[in-house]
Amino acid sequence: MEENKTALTSEQKAAAVVISMGSDKASQIYKYLSEEDVEKLTIEIAKMRHLSSEETEEILDDFYKECMTQKIVTEGGLEYARNILEKAFGQQTASVLLEKVAKSLKTMPFSFIRKLDSKNLYSILQHERAQTIALVLSYAEPDQAANVIITLPKEKRIKVVESIAKMENVSPEAIKIVEGQIEKKFSAVLTTDYTKTGGVDYIADVMNYMDRGSEKYIFDELAVKDAKLMEEIKKRMFVFEDITTMDNRSIQRFLRDCDSKDIVLALKQTNPEVSNLIFSNMSSRMAESIKSDLEVTVNVRIKDVEEAQQRIVNIIRRLEEEGEVVIMKGGKDDIIA
Repeated sequence: MEENKTALTSEQKAAAVVISMGSDKASQIYKYLSEEDVEKLTIEIAKMRHLSSEETEEILDDFYKECMTQKIVTEGGLEYARNILEKAFGQQTASVLLEKVAKSLKTMPFSFIRKLDSKNLYSILQHERAQTIALVLSYAEPDQAANVIITLPKEKRIKVVESIAKMENVSPEAIKIVEGQIEKKFSAVLTTDYTKTGGVDYIADVMNYMDRGSEKYIFDELAVKDAKLMEEIKKRMFVFEDITTMDNRSIQRFLRDCDSKDIVLALKQTNPEVSNLIFSNMSSRMAESIKSDLEVTVNVRIKDVEEAQQRIVNIIRRLEEEGEVVIMKGGKDDIIA
């Protein structure tokens, strides 16, 4: 068994960690990966041999140690991390962990900003150009970026959101220019390859952390400047599977406006949690009718399913804007029962 352990590659270990999480939690990991990494990870998961409980436990233990090391280093620095890790795991293990983390930190632009609170980050960035702020925030955590954006003057706020949404690949040279402008405030090591930053998916995640007042203002302004971009961001902010975050009354309300054919198509490709929640909020007669239609609806194109789900999502967003349903978000909305 020892021989099999050493034969595992880092990709196989990553697959083992993801498998151990279970399908629901594992599916959440995928949205943070590039297309290439998703493909690699999926292949490794599909090919994964059976692992003994001892092997799995050792892999998870190593993963936990590396996560803990990353957190300690970014929050307290390398020397602080060394003291903590030596007490926890001993000198030899601590040295191995720190060596790994030190190498990984060298490939992460702006990694240090994750240990700053939003107020400090804002004070550092507030006088920078919108494009500069956008680049830096593309490396921040979504809640950090959201708090900085809503604190900016309204005009600058729109420019930053627009810049992040339209950002794709940034060359090392461009990052050098930004770091040159703010070198007295930040210190970072550049990557040697092009780095994917920003984009519509990222800004949609950021917008999910904002209060609705700030969100409405940004969308109203973007509707004038770039209506297509506004719609793209809106589409990414709430997906069909997010129905599980809604309360029963809201689900019952939007179902009244949905075409039954769209419900059938939408349920052809979704997880059991969504299906069960929707059926539990229908009348018995309607649920039986939908289930019967599902059985006879075959050979459905994925495109048709996705379009039906999007039509339902559009109904939900319209009803939310009219105040008739509630979408739970990660921002500052307070709900009174």
